[in-house]
Parts: sequence; structure tokens; C-alpha cells
Amino acid sequence: MSQQTKADYIDDVAIDEALDNNPTDEQIAATVDALADRGFAPVVVDTAEDALQYLVDTISEDASVMSGHSTTLEEIGFMSYLESEDHGWEALSDEIWSIDDDEKRADARRNAQTAEYFLGSVNAIAQTGELVAADASGSRIGAYPFAAKNLLLVSGVNKIVADLDAALDRVESVAYPLENERAQEAYGTESVIAKQLIYRFEATEDRTTIVLVRESLGY
Repeated sequence: MSQQTKADYIDDVAIDEALDNNPTDEQIAATVDALADRGFAPVVVDTAEDALQYLVDTISEDASVMSGHSTTLEEIGFMSYLESEDHGWEALSDEIWSIDDDEKRADARRNAQTAEYFLGSVNAIAQTGELVAADASGSRIGAYPFAAKNLLLVSGVNKIVADLDAALDRVESVAYPLENERAQEAYGTESVIAKQLIYRFEATEDRTTIVLVRESLGY
């Protein structure tokens, strides 16, 4: 599987750089507190390598694992690890892409939304605790609200912004231009912000973990 990172496009796309900066330690701490107050389980790690190790240590042996497309997961090395034989998980993506029938493959992708562990990222995190994620088809974010038993979202701290309004702006002026460029190269078509999730609160304790990496990752 060809993997693409933010570095592949950042020099060719105009974004609002004010919404793609690393926050201060005080801003990270405030965000962590706000996420916890909203029922999320925030974890802060220093590096991409630490984030990958956290995921490896957290996901149960023999668990079913699925991920939505995520540049961040590619950048921390998770997608390469998932495709390897270095784990004992049931990698549902391998099963899905081995299906040589479009309708059956689509059904399998829907069923995979209920994986024991679903991994992905978000496009923006408000210091007030809301998460915002957008997608063209919805396959990347469909498991987030309910379907997955355990949700692990990994994000660089560069996605932290002041409030929900700024988070919505970040989707439009940072995430979309970069994703649109990626989609044209990967699929030969433009992307679209078709389905957008504002994740304000998690009622199930420890279901949704937010792994914040003190690096600039993803978009």
C-alpha cells in the first residue's frame, strides 16, 4: 500500500498556517483537562515513536483492528506495523482488500466499523474539548460515534486550536486543501467535505482515547 505524508504536499498547497502551529505547554494542558471533562481519555506522548508504542501496548492480543485513512497513522508508522506480521491482531483491512467483489468489499468495510479497536485521527481539537473530523465518504469517521468498541485517535498537537469555531475553520483552511491535493494524486479526483463530525462528549468511560503527540503530524 502506497503511503503518503503531509510532507508530500505541504509545499504545494496554501493553508492557513496560523491554524497549524504547535501550542504551548499551558495550552496542551488546558486541552487535556477539557478533553477529560468531556469524557475522553487523553494521553500525551513526546514522539511519533512513543505514540506507536502506546498503540502496540494498548491493543489486546488477537483483537480485531480496523483503521480509517489517516496521514497521522502513516507518519507514526502504525499502518506499516499493521501490514506487517509483527502482531497477533486480526487486521480487518487485509481481509477487506483481499475481496475481489465491489459490493462484498463495501459490506465488509461497513462491518469493520464495529471492530474491537478502530483507529484514526481528527482534523482539529479545540482547547475547549471538542473534536472535529471530516470525510468525503464517511468511511474514515463512521465508527467514531458508536460502532467501534474501542476508539483510538492519534493527533499531532498542531491540530489544537482555540475553540470550536477555529476547529471548523481548520477543517476548511488546513485539512481540506491538503487532503484535496492527496486525493487528486491518489485517486485522480478532488475531495469534498461531505460528512463532518463534531464530537462533543463521550459517555462511555475509557472508550475513546485521544493520543496527543508533541509533534506536528497529519492534517
